[in-house]
Amino acid sequence: MKWKKKGLIFCPNKNFEWLQDRAIAPVCELISNDILRIYFSSRDNQGKSTPIFLDTNPEFPEQIKNVNGTPILKFGELGSFDDNGILSSSIVNYGNDKYLYYVGWNPRVNVSYHLSIGLAISKNGLPFEKVSSGPILDRSLTEPFFNTAPFVIKDSTNWKMWYVSCTGWKKINNYPEPLYNIKFATSNDGINWERKGIIAIDTDDFAEAIGKPFVFVEKGIYHMIYSYRNSVNYRTDPTKSYRLGYAQSDDGINWTRKDDEIGISLSNEGWDSIMMEYASSYSFNGKRYLVYNGNGFGESGFGYAILENE
Repeated sequence: MKWKKKGLIFCPNKNFEWLQDRAIAPVCELISNDILRIYFSSRDNQGKSTPIFLDTNPEFPEQIKNVNGTPILKFGELGSFDDNGILSSSIVNYGNDKYLYYVGWNPRVNVSYHLSIGLAISKNGLPFEKVSSGPILDRSLTEPFFNTAPFVIKDSTNWKMWYVSCTGWKKINNYPEPLYNIKFATSNDGINWERKGIIAIDTDDFAEAIGKPFVFVEKGIYHMIYSYRNSVNYRTDPTKSYRLGYAQSDDGINWTRKDDEIGISLSNEGWDSIMMEYASSYSFNGKRYLVYNGNGFGESGFGYAILENE
C-alpha cells in the first residue's frame, strides 16, 4: 500500500462543554454519497470522554457540515463499567438498526484504568440505547486484565469481532503501562460472544502493545490496520510511540503481519509527527480513505490519507 496524506479533518474547538480536549478514535460510517459520519469521543473539563459525531463530505472530509450538539450516550450509573468515560469503537449496520460497540472506562488505584466493551443499538433511526447496564465483554477466567477497542463485522455466517486484550501491566519508570494483543471472537447475535483465546495479532519485543484493529475484506482477503507501540517513553518518543501496522488473512483468524507494507509513516513535523494511531477506513468513488489520530492520543485531532494504488 501507499497512502498520500491529506491533512487534518478536525481538532477539538471547545464549542461545547463536552468538546474541551481530544478527538479520540474516529469511526467512519458512509451514510450516503453526500455524508460521511465520523463518530469519536472528546473529553469534558473533568477529563471524561463522551461519544459524539460529525457529518462531513466523504470526498473531502475536511469540509465539515456539522458537529452533533448532543452526546450519543450518557455515562453509566455510579460504579458501572462506563460511569467515567465512553469511547466509540465500531459500528455495524444490520437491517434497519445500527450496532455501536464502545469502550467503557473506569479509573483504578493500583493501575491507571479498567476497560470493558459495551454495546448500544439505534433501531429504525431512533437514538442509541445501551443493550445493558453491564459490558458485553469484560475480563474473565482466562483474560484477567481488560478487554477494549473492538472492531465488528457481520457476514453471511456470523458476527466476527477483533478486540484488544490486555496481557498484563509493566512498571516503566515506576509507572504501570498496559501491554496488549488482538484476539478474535464470534457471535450469533452480535450481543453474546464466544471467546476461545484465539490470538489474531500477537506482541513482540518492540510491539508490546497492539491496539484498535480495523478490518476490511476485498476479493476474499481480510486486511487489518492496527496501532502498535513500545512500552518505554511512547508518549513523547517517536521511535517508541504508536505507528500503524498491517496484516493479511485468508480467514480472518490466522494473520500474517506485513507492517513494512502499510505505506504510511510519521510526518517530519506537525500533528502526526510523534504518533499515529486508532485508524478507521472507508471506500468512496473507488478510493480508499484512512482516518486516524495523531499526536497526544487525539489531542491534535484526526486527519486522513488516501490510498494511491487503488
